[in-house]
Amino acid sequence: MACHLSALVGFLIPLGALIGPLVVWLMKRDEMVEVAEQGRDSLNFQLTMLIAYVVSFLLVFIGIGLLLLPVVGLFSLVMIIIATVKASEGKRFIYPLSLQLIK
Repeated sequence: MACHLSALVGFLIPLGALIGPLVVWLMKRDEMVEVAEQGRDSLNFQLTMLIAYVVSFLLVFIGIGLLLLPVVGLFSLVMIIIATVKASEGKRFIYPLSLQLIK
């Protein structure tokens, strides 16, 4: 649950959404299998969102990014909250649209 919840730091600190889950995952992945899986899922989603933010930012120059940036931010927030709730219930949440960059 801490991996998913720590991603909310990204709404306050640039790249915090990536650093929070990475720190939790690196510290606990060898101790607990569930943390290894959930942390990897969280990191993959945050990397996907980082790519989406960069693409949206670049599209600001042609106008469409002004619509995409808030949509990406809202989608990220909702998915983090859902994943945190599922993890607190002991269930695994598979993020939709998440690239599997870390295996």
